[in-house]
Amino acid sequence: MSDTMHTDPSSNLVQELHPEQSWGFLREREFGRLAFHLVGEVHIVPINYAVDGERLIFMTTEGSKLFGVSSNSDVAFEVDEVSGDHATSVICRGRAHVLEGQAAYVAERLPVRPWVGTPKDVVVAIQVDDISGRRFTLSRPWLRDLPADPPV
Repeated sequence: MSDTMHTDPSSNLVQELHPEQSWGFLREREFGRLAFHLVGEVHIVPINYAVDGERLIFMTTEGSKLFGVSSNSDVAFEVDEVSGDHATSVICRGRAHVLEGQAAYVAERLPVRPWVGTPKDVVVAIQVDDISGRRFTLSRPWLRDLPADPPV
């Protein structure tokens, strides 16, 4: 028995991940993309994160991310990976809010490892309301359907 749900039982090309598999995928990674609203537009930015229960935690500072999630807490978050003949994508939707006091202190102890050494003094949590994941078998026809070399 497979540990994934097939979206089409006759095909192994696209498999839907169970929520616990999607959370497991997120726990094994630390880099994703945050989509948020900012002044009537949708923005998407790369962030480093950590999983805390059914929340995602990231660090930021004054700027567009903080202003965006403070103005409109509805966000989406995506992590993907291509490895060999497979690709996996997990998408979360939820609400972001700034953590303060003891909650921020505890969250700061999570393994959020920013790639850039700029100061990040604000802790943000995304309470995930919806999570979905898929694993794809890549066909990559351009790798096998190359035109024959012209005769010499």
